[in-house]
Amino acid sequence: MVAYKNARAEKDNRPKISATIICLNEERNIRRCLESLDFVDEIVVVDSGSTDRTVEICRQFTDRVLYHPWTGHVQQKNYALEQASHEWILSLDADEVVTPKLKSSILHALQNDQGKYDGYRLNRHVFYLGRWIDHCWYPEYKIRLFKKSKGRWTGKNPHDTVSLEGGRYRDLDGDLEHYTYQNISDHLRTIDSFSTIGAQEKFKEGKPPSLYALALNPLVRFLKLYVVKRGFLDGVPGLIIAALGSYYCFLKYAKLWEMHRVPAESSSSRLS
Repeated sequence: MVAYKNARAEKDNRPKISATIICLNEERNIRRCLESLDFVDEIVVVDSGSTDRTVEICRQFTDRVLYHPWTGHVQQKNYALEQASHEWILSLDADEVVTPKLKSSILHALQNDQGKYDGYRLNRHVFYLGRWIDHCWYPEYKIRLFKKSKGRWTGKNPHDTVSLEGGRYRDLDGDLEHYTYQNISDHLRTIDSFSTIGAQEKFKEGKPPSLYALALNPLVRFLKLYVVKRGFLDGVPGLIIAALGSYYCFLKYAKLWEMHRVPAESSSSRLS
């Protein structure tokens, strides 16, 4: 009871937080994510048409469950941002969890930093193939806590990032746990989807396919993950991550090459 009162007091003495989540068919993950947000003042969930129990689960935690048709990762997150009521935004994916240590860091920072920063970077720690990945994908700092008046989602779909006006941020202690792909098949489905989106973005920019990119970029990607990031220390999962990271890179440029080989009218219909 004392611990609860202390947490309540700390919450009352710091700026209010809106947590934003975009999702689609995330019944496997969303409850774990929402349960970790017991310290925020508002949860805004933007669903793009789930056909499982995602919306039902979300409504057990918040009445701010909104429908918005899918328009892209960057656009969807900016829509969620616009629906938030409070100045401080904590943006999570449905398969992410705020750990107790990170929760404590967030509350302490907002209570004590006195407006020195416009945002904070959180360190994401991935759970994949039955273990925590300590090298290939870690550390991975991302701005996820920021002022609504200063931050905006930018980047090229499907890879979004927060652009922070003024650029004043610092890193917080504690991990943001990421329960990523359910298995290798799930990973491969995401690679197929994301590589198509990535190729489409490059095609829209008019970038021609490059033999250099097709042949060498996948090798560079593998070496970065397995050697530079010391993925070999993650065991067999580290090798799988590096190999599939290389495959994603190859597939993206292969699909870009394919798009430039078909007639213009076919490309237009594919991208519409």
